[in-house]
Amino acid sequence: MQVLSGGAAAAVVKAVQAEFEKSTGASIHGTFSAVGMMRDKLIAGEPCDVIILTKPLIEQLIASGHVVAGSARSLGRVKTGVAVRSGDAHPPVKTRAELHAAMSAAQGIYFPDPEKATAGIHVMNVLKALGLDQSLSHKFRVYPNGATAMSEMAKSTDANLIGSTQVTEINYTEGVDLVDVLPLEFELNTDYTLGICTQSKHPEQAQLLANLLTGSASEGVRKQGGFEF
Repeated sequence: MQVLSGGAAAAVVKAVQAEFEKSTGASIHGTFSAVGMMRDKLIAGEPCDVIILTKPLIEQLIASGHVVAGSARSLGRVKTGVAVRSGDAHPPVKTRAELHAAMSAAQGIYFPDPEKATAGIHVMNVLKALGLDQSLSHKFRVYPNGATAMSEMAKSTDANLIGSTQVTEINYTEGVDLVDVLPLEFELNTDYTLGICTQSKHPEQAQLLANLLTGSASEGVRKQGGFEF
């Protein structure tokens, strides 16, 4: 079973993997990264049975014939948050002014790909809105996806670091803490949606996996990670 997924849903797939494999005898092979990158892989012909992206991207893939019409199902909505390493002080970030101050004071700003990742695109737009995209560019630490960005921040020995990505990628990464979601004026609430690929060679197994990913089997891990539904 081939899965292409945005990083925000990685822990959800892994949480239901054992039950799926016990029920079917089939293995799950997942690739998790920026949603734009995963979309491009599917369009380029990468084998895929189930794909998990943002709702608009799934709708585009249904229109283009890459995802089966009627197969789209939401895992829930995920907000974008601000993170620091575990044990570091939590700066206030509830307002534009507080977020500006926290970003300005940081020695490194960790976030995902600003061209392919949903959160990365958004974080860069927030930095532009704050007038910090040029003046702080030397502090940017950009990685292919939010999970990698958070993991690298957790491992860094530099002082006074801050990061921003989907709250799921913060909550599922050991060594970082969620400070808060972005201020309301900068809120991003992303609907992560799955679809069954038209090229799937195992559509019945794909449907079972879809049921596990959006049903009670994964409800606990989704809530724990920050999915809202």
